[in-house]
Amino acid sequence: MKLPSVSEFSAQSIVCKGPYQNHGTLHHSVLAYPKSSTEYCNSISNSIVNSVTFGCHENKLQCLSKANLKYPILFAKLQESDAFESKGCKSYEDMLDADTEKSRGNFDIKKSSEGSSESHFNEDEVSGSLSMSNEKFLEYPLNYEVCLGKLRAVYLHVLAAEQWNASRLNKCHRSYLESATNLIHYMALNSLDVDELKQELYSLGLVDLERTNSHVLASITAAIKLLKNLQPNLYDKNHKTWPLDVIHHDNVQESENYVDFGLSAMRKKASMNKAALFGPAQDEKNINIMVTVGREAIDNETLLSDLVKSGANVIRINCAHDDPTIWSEIIRIAKHCSQMLEKPCRVLMDLAGPKLRTGPMNSGPQVMKLSPKKDAKGDVMFPAQVWLSRPGCAPPTPSAVDATLFVESGRFFNEIGIGNVLEFVDCRGRRRSLKVSKRLSASSGYGFIAECSRTAYVGSGTKLCIQKKKGKSSCGEVVNVPAADQFIRVRVGDLLTIIREPSLIFDEIGASTCGAAKVTCNSGRLFDSVKPGDPIAFDDGRIWGVVQGTSINEIVVSITHASPKGSKLGSEKSINIPNSEIHFEGLTSKDLVDLEFIAANADMVGISFIRDVHDMEIVQQQLKKRKLAELGVVLKIETQSAFDRLPLLLLQAMQSPNHFGVMIARGDLAVECGWDQMASIQEEILSICNAAHVPVIWATQVLESLTKTGIPTRAEITDVASGMRASCIMLNKGKYITEAVSTLNTVLGSCSTSKKNMKTLMKPLFPTS
Repeated sequence: MKLPSVSEFSAQSIVCKGPYQNHGTLHHSVLAYPKSSTEYCNSISNSIVNSVTFGCHENKLQCLSKANLKYPILFAKLQESDAFESKGCKSYEDMLDADTEKSRGNFDIKKSSEGSSESHFNEDEVSGSLSMSNEKFLEYPLNYEVCLGKLRAVYLHVLAAEQWNASRLNKCHRSYLESATNLIHYMALNSLDVDELKQELYSLGLVDLERTNSHVLASITAAIKLLKNLQPNLYDKNHKTWPLDVIHHDNVQESENYVDFGLSAMRKKASMNKAALFGPAQDEKNINIMVTVGREAIDNETLLSDLVKSGANVIRINCAHDDPTIWSEIIRIAKHCSQMLEKPCRVLMDLAGPKLRTGPMNSGPQVMKLSPKKDAKGDVMFPAQVWLSRPGCAPPTPSAVDATLFVESGRFFNEIGIGNVLEFVDCRGRRRSLKVSKRLSASSGYGFIAECSRTAYVGSGTKLCIQKKKGKSSCGEVVNVPAADQFIRVRVGDLLTIIREPSLIFDEIGASTCGAAKVTCNSGRLFDSVKPGDPIAFDDGRIWGVVQGTSINEIVVSITHASPKGSKLGSEKSINIPNSEIHFEGLTSKDLVDLEFIAANADMVGISFIRDVHDMEIVQQQLKKRKLAELGVVLKIETQSAFDRLPLLLLQAMQSPNHFGVMIARGDLAVECGWDQMASIQEEILSICNAAHVPVIWATQVLESLTKTGIPTRAEITDVASGMRASCIMLNKGKYITEAVSTLNTVLGSCSTSKKNMKTLMKPLFPTS
């Protein structure tokens, strides 16, 4: 039987194992192997991979898919007409035309009279020598010949995958060619069950195939070389060995078409891609910190400055909230702070995308509640800390106060002093007072800290009067109290009605009629896609329900999961229907308008709710149309569809010159894919992106307790340690966001140096007398 060369591989037959084996057509192909049939391969023995037994079940090929993988296993049958197209590995054909004689590997290669090589091998002998029982596998020393044969077969499979995807590689931008090729190598390796081979290599102290994501070909090549050196007399030195002999690897490097897949080159490529998106590394930790900000960055003039000082170097703005006026001011302040502090700070703006959200509710009253801290008996433990200042003068440390009141008066702040008592009548008509305790300087003036020992409700128009011994004087009027956020509270068993047209019943939104609270959603796709029995989630999965009934304009939901005391549901909260086949357009009309603003003001654009390659093509078309080759792109992976197609999305993104990264949007992703799958999914995304040398953003609920309450949990700290494998960690807004950024920066710094410090702390063990 003729021994095939790499150029003779094609996918005449495809074998799919795992969850897709019963499908009539292969719609989930990640590596895009060309297919002419979806039947199982009836002659696997014709494949070069069949010359190696990966499992322990006699002479049958056991390259089965892993149970937890979403991707199918794809094998190729031999076909002599195919040409090897890959640019980077053309010279590998020379290896396979080697003039060799029969070696101990049971391969018989004879030189023909025409000068061509013919390869023969005895199938029975090969199967007999390579098939191993579990008992024999555990014996030492290992059969180096068998292990080497397995590695070579894996190597052929990886190169064949590169050939099969040559058309995709040809479309990639030249700056991504190496990364795209390595991604294909990784997916080919990951499609094989090589657990036994990993154990063999591990027992020999060689490469760990699970840690070769960013440099697959180099690692396999190095392992083959090391295996050969372990038994130098395995083959006759006077003859060239099996056709895939890595001795010829040096000759390949001399080719002008050679692409460097070495370990150093691959790591350098990953580092370059990361620096291109986020900027050069500024310190040893080499991990960027991203912070989401909104209108509060304008109300508090020092917030952005404090964030940059604490270690944040990427500011994120969500276009689903606020408007271009607010965005412009945030970006202006961020750039000014970056320039003044001489610290780099880039801006990412997320497009709102076709995400389903609850609609607006009636504006609440302009009232602010002042609440002292009380113990279980109701006694005041700590009075509420209130910041008093002129309009626009934010407190120097926002997290140190419970409320901010802006007072408008010409003489009020000239006469107020420490120890003064300010009397007022709150919105309920009750007499309350504030006692001034401190005077502090702020960036645009000064203000006072006052203490409130009794619960009070203060609104715009409330008058504060200075109490003096000789009478009252100098009253100031409270202004600019923001409207309270409206919400509804739902409990398990409640009925919730989602209404299509908020304008028709705007006065009723949020009201509870006959036990049914109401919210709105103006997306017609929601009403056209759901059906009774579908699960539905709100606010990133904090509230769950089941659809009880639908009509053209209404959806009735029965709440099945909520907080024991009831969960709040307000406006602009997410709605997810995991089991529906709802179809979204790639970019909405709002996204196209916002993209114009982003192109002129931001460094990166985040693509929300991307689902398939078609969505990515639309984004690329819009970027090319606007000549935005320098704008960074972040693909937000937040749906099951995007996760399933991640390798194809990355290969599509590599067709454009734009620098790009991936955000693991764990909020929506956990809702869409299931909480039990979240851990394995985020690991898989990290692995795939690492293979493609694509920087990753670790997002959603990072240090959330610290951000909102000022105290972190132990699980949050370990989550940060896990996030260190990404290129950037993102924090969401909260009252203690500055402290959270500072803590995150400290943890990242300490973790990066902990190994060095641990070596100095650990002492060798000596025998005691």
